[in-house]
Amino acid sequence: MAGDCCGDVKFDGVSAAYKRALWAVIAINGTMFFVEMSAGLAAQSMALKADALDFLGDTVTYFISFLVIGQPLLMRARVAFLKGLSLGVFALVILGATFYRVFVSGAPDGMVMGQIGALAFAANVLSVLILLKFRNGDSNVRSVWLCSRNDAIGNLAVICAAFGVAWTGAAWPDLLVAMVLAGLFLTSAFKIIRQSLGEMLEEKDRLALPGEAAVQASPKS
Repeated sequence: MAGDCCGDVKFDGVSAAYKRALWAVIAINGTMFFVEMSAGLAAQSMALKADALDFLGDTVTYFISFLVIGQPLLMRARVAFLKGLSLGVFALVILGATFYRVFVSGAPDGMVMGQIGALAFAANVLSVLILLKFRNGDSNVRSVWLCSRNDAIGNLAVICAAFGVAWTGAAWPDLLVAMVLAGLFLTSAFKIIRQSLGEMLEEKDRLALPGEAAVQASPKS
């Protein structure tokens, strides 16, 4: 079953193919969290650490997305809303850590940043290709796509930061990219929260209709 919308009906993830795709992406993201966080600590790179935290967040939220597949729309929308909030929190943590890093002397290791950034980019491109046909759907499905797309874009930014650090010998390219990633995460968090809130309101209105109809149909005393 493809992830394309059909009329007003949004794909809700109830598909064996989608579940297999989701498990593959969960495995990729979980592995890359450990790889990239280890490299970020070794290279003292805020951009790598920021991207590693995103891998961790994606691993957790993708697993939650899997658990709520087939559940009522209201539950799926609430989970997507929480995922949007968590993505926003990650962005704020990255911003805080970046500003702290400004006052710490020393530039990160550009060589390690470039190598790990390239590996992470390859992993995320693979995830994007796996999820490509499932990019449209309800807020739960769409949040998975947006996070994967963000990761691929973020990795390109990390690679650019690595070149900047290697060229200048300064930390500012790394810090700049970390801030750009935080902005990207905040933007996606807003999109996920907005769609999930819309779905929650829509579902609550739909559930309220039978009761309202019964009241209107009842004879007046």
